[in-house]
Amino acid sequence: MDPADALLAWYDAHRRDLPWRASGDPYRVWVSEVMLQQTRVETVLPFYRAFIARFPAVEDLAAAEVDEVLALWSGLGYYRRARQLHAAARQVVAAGGFPRTVDGLRALPGIGAYTAAAVASIAFGIAEPVVDGNVERLLARRLAQAAGPKSRAGRASLLAAGRALLDPTRPGDSNQAMMELGATVCTPRRPRCPLCPLAAGCAAAGEGDPERYPPPRRRRASERQRRVVAVVERRSRVLLFRRPDDSELLAGTWELPWFAAAADGDPVVEGPAALAAAYGGRWRLGAQLGRVEHGITFRALEVEIYRAEIAGGDAVAEPPAGVAEAGWFDAEARRKLPLSALVGKVLRVARPGAGLPHGPRSGRRRG
Repeated sequence: MDPADALLAWYDAHRRDLPWRASGDPYRVWVSEVMLQQTRVETVLPFYRAFIARFPAVEDLAAAEVDEVLALWSGLGYYRRARQLHAAARQVVAAGGFPRTVDGLRALPGIGAYTAAAVASIAFGIAEPVVDGNVERLLARRLAQAAGPKSRAGRASLLAAGRALLDPTRPGDSNQAMMELGATVCTPRRPRCPLCPLAAGCAAAGEGDPERYPPPRRRRASERQRRVVAVVERRSRVLLFRRPDDSELLAGTWELPWFAAAADGDPVVEGPAALAAAYGGRWRLGAQLGRVEHGITFRALEVEIYRAEIAGGDAVAEPPAGVAEAGWFDAEARRKLPLSALVGKVLRVARPGAGLPHGPRSGRRRG
């Protein structure tokens, strides 16, 4: 059987039932592809369902305020994606609809070559190959390609191999079949080659060592950092600060006050000056409530959680440059804010509103 036909036959028999595959709506395809960037399907599913329930069409997303969009994105990470999604939705609505070409899609904020190819092929039937991480691995093994997939020559070879597997009448399904095959069969470790519809033409399988491909990329070494987070609570409300919209990380999200602590330092001694420099006001750190671990890009954070006080009653001192806004929020109000996964972890340990804990608790990063 022709490889393109074999790929589609496998996909028709084995594809997962995912909500964004229910229609060829470019909006829903686009939202799913943005959410899936650097994020597993299992993680994305509840976020996607909640997002589409609130913003069922691109017009609904365009009409919303960006803070509401960020709040729904809370916990998914890479918040710049949400800001660009919102900005692009407003451009689409202003233009009267989605661009129907790859170049037109790439002109929208946050849409690169991969996302443009995915939307163009799935929603508009344009025969443009997609090459995400799963497809890179699948095609590199098919070619037994020694060149790195990010090099110019390596990328060109992978795109050509992907294009050869596209069915011109079903390019979107062909692309999704490659993504699905890479995610479920041609996995990074212990690929299930006997189940692969492309095994007969796979050079790496023929060599007997498919895990050699693609060649491993040099990864940035993880940096361990010690952070101290201060939880200030008054009448079940917690003090939070909003990061500026132009922050490099977590732009526009709300955070608990924190500082980077010396490896052997005493947070109770260092904390008041460090917090005052970052957030203004006069601070005092109290009891330690627990600790959590968290990963952000290449940073491995060891986070110690302390109860804290800030002088000045319920008023918040004028935030310094580096802080966009400050406020006190109870549990109901916090649910409407864009909060990072780390803030969620800390609040689950601190349990604001539950009174002082009877002893320190700890939490560890999951998965």
